[in-house]
Amino acid sequence: MNTKQIDYALELAQVKNFNRAAENLFISQPSLSYQIQALESEIGLALFLRSGRGAEVTPAGEQFFQTLRNIREELKAAIEQGQNFSARYRSAVTIALPMRSCLYYLPEAMKAFEKTHPDVTVMPHFFPFSDFSSFLKGEEDLIFAMAGDAKGIPDVHSYPLFDSRIYLITKKDDPLAGKDIVRPEDLRGRTLMVGGGSPPPLRRVQKRMIEEVGVDFFTSHDHETTLTNVAAGRGVCLAPGFLDDHNGEFAWTLFDCEERIPCVLLSHADGGSRDAEDFAETILSVYAAHPDFDV
Repeated sequence: MNTKQIDYALELAQVKNFNRAAENLFISQPSLSYQIQALESEIGLALFLRSGRGAEVTPAGEQFFQTLRNIREELKAAIEQGQNFSARYRSAVTIALPMRSCLYYLPEAMKAFEKTHPDVTVMPHFFPFSDFSSFLKGEEDLIFAMAGDAKGIPDVHSYPLFDSRIYLITKKDDPLAGKDIVRPEDLRGRTLMVGGGSPPPLRRVQKRMIEEVGVDFFTSHDHETTLTNVAAGRGVCLAPGFLDDHNGEFAWTLFDCEERIPCVLLSHADGGSRDAEDFAETILSVYAAHPDFDV
């Protein structure tokens, strides 16, 4: 099946008349009939019922065309993106991260990189935490990671980003939101949400609060579920600062503990591109220019 046959079939399905579809496509009616027959023969099902009144789409054809329309739109978008890319850029740097907030200064870094590398585009990809599968396949040039998750990954170069501190997330009208720093004893009598894939340093703090301070707790599946529970007044939670999207919906107050969560950028040690290395250095320089940014 080629794009010509796809366009012909979709046009015929729209107008339901061979002569009218052929006119709209600027081809002869016999040419259209031939292409439709070739398509039906290839896929092994009848798409149209021919009659003197025109062409009706078969039930199987209806199902087929629902998917085919989506495929054609995606193909059209892919072609347009490829044309735009080839006209402006010579290469691309792909960077994977779990959430946009993990690299708050990514947009600023992209702007700075564009000034020095105008013919290279940066393409962010988003993936679940600790999922390195596509990066290891070479589908991304750079990936954001917590240093603990990155241990043992072979053939990578690690760029230290920052050591993320731990914050208490509450509703903005919570009494604890008015503090400069929340101390463990401040959580006594509160309900703390735990779990949801918390990294080991955070789990240690959560365990200490439950065993030593005596807070109530319940397990929350993931970060978005946790934020929803906080908004509903069901409890508070501790989280790494790099998850703060700084949209002002919640209060993020520094928590008094020694634990830190080191975060890094990883690149491929073998076969990595010079452009990817340059962009990693650009990100590091942008963060170095904001030493007081809370993470």
